[in-house]
Amino acid sequence: MPIVVDIDVMLARRRMAVGELAERVGITPANLAVLKNGRARAVRFTTLDALCAALDCQPGDLLRWVPGARDAES
Repeated sequence: MPIVVDIDVMLARRRMAVGELAERVGITPANLAVLKNGRARAVRFTTLDALCAALDCQPGDLLRWVPGARDAES
């Protein structure tokens, strides 16, 4: 899938740890890892909303479309 997740970028910009973000968003660190590593098949809008609120960003700061992104990794 050509959707790239840039949660790591925003975590670095905000100097926030994964555990802190997971706590603020209300999900487990394991589920956050699945999302940030691009292994999630879907994300709820409520989760995306909570991520944006916790990181003070827009959805486009976390997700971007890159044609052929997964094809190149395979």
